[in-house]
Amino acid sequence: MNDFHVNDEHCDATYVEHCFKEFAELSHLREVTGRRLCVRLDDTARWMALCLYARARGASLVAVHPSTPRRAVEHLARRTRSHGLLFGDVECWQQVTDRGPDEEPVVVQFTSGSTGEPKSVERSWSSIDRELDSYCDALSSAEGWSPIVACPTTHAYGLLCGVLSAFHRGDSPVIVTNVNPKYVIRHAARDRTLLYASPTMLAVIVRLLRSGQRLNAVMTSGAPLRQTTLDELRQVTDHVLQQYGCSELGCISVCTDVRSASELGRPLAHLTLTSGSSAEAPAEIVVREDDRIVHTRDLGYLYERGLQFVSRMDDTINVAGVNVYPHDVEEVIATFPKVGNCVAYRRSDTHAGERVCVQFTADAHVEVEALRRFCSERLSPFQMPLELRQVETIPTLPNGKVDRRSLTTPASDQAPRRTSSEDGTLATVSSTPRALASDDSRTSPAPTRPGSDAAVTKEHGGVS
Repeated sequence: MNDFHVNDEHCDATYVEHCFKEFAELSHLREVTGRRLCVRLDDTARWMALCLYARARGASLVAVHPSTPRRAVEHLARRTRSHGLLFGDVECWQQVTDRGPDEEPVVVQFTSGSTGEPKSVERSWSSIDRELDSYCDALSSAEGWSPIVACPTTHAYGLLCGVLSAFHRGDSPVIVTNVNPKYVIRHAARDRTLLYASPTMLAVIVRLLRSGQRLNAVMTSGAPLRQTTLDELRQVTDHVLQQYGCSELGCISVCTDVRSASELGRPLAHLTLTSGSSAEAPAEIVVREDDRIVHTRDLGYLYERGLQFVSRMDDTINVAGVNVYPHDVEEVIATFPKVGNCVAYRRSDTHAGERVCVQFTADAHVEVEALRRFCSERLSPFQMPLELRQVETIPTLPNGKVDRRSLTTPASDQAPRRTSSEDGTLATVSSTPRALASDDSRTSPAPTRPGSDAAVTKEHGGVS
């Protein structure tokens, strides 16, 4: 069917057919089979039509967010070995290379870049079709729901799971580029809708809903929800869903009834995965698709409801040999009055190797010493932040994930340590937390996690 809306504009099958004819009349788009196109268009409707055209004609795509400046797009085009780039509109063509055609058409995606420069990942259209088959099977309960895609359609979450899966099911998605939360609510607070959004957007939306206003269903991905946000969502939403994936494989698992913020559900039918045996023994989530094995660098464990996320391995903070998971610290701080968003990250420490630091936003000034006392009653000495800092905003990557890497600095770059500051927004403590020298445990106490005593079984379909 392939009709869709962009905000309030309806783009029906006639519009798509008109665009196909227009594209075919352009010399650089007439014969695109095997050609790799780096695309950064201003108009979302034209981008979606071009995406469908490229897929139907066997072309490869490098999708670039419309906010990306030209020089950056040119760099991406060269780096991804694109034959040419489209900037602004389809008429604006720039040849990049005259190499031979791709043997198989692909979609080029990028990793988040949380541990360095984003890496490009190539996925064939045929592998994406396989993912869409499994994804729609996992979302059989969503049949007839109209997807409201309030996230970039140049990223896999919005493009593949939000838009192309809707076409796969015969539904008509609404792509929302107006990111004003009240505008998003106007579309999402209707009968039988499924809102695709980031955890940050959902945290704002849940607080802006009017009394008595409800959502039918929401999907989140990219980072775990705060438990407080999930609790609020469950009060005003009939169905809360969460999916988990990576650039190499796309969507890996879906949970259609989220009860715990870190619950990732069961793997898609074409995948198998292994992970830890319990909350006390997490391990890397490793995913297999046929003969291909992908190491996600995420820690998790399996229990009776499927997969549970613990932390990024790269984000785990090693405090004197004890693993501290940022999410556990963030969950505690997020429950303090006035605190909005927060991020826990590592900082090098001469005595402990690494220590926990936290930045947070709040609706009003927060007395840091009161927050520290609050934390001391709920966190172990290993988890206690060396530094608590109230900030206006927390840095994020283009895909909306927190940019922890930009917050992590070497010990030599640290400011002098002090117990208070004049404005009260910064407080630090001594280098070595009590009990570091005497405690023999190798893992930090953490908030109670589901399935901590559950044995791993093979009764989860793709879970092994």
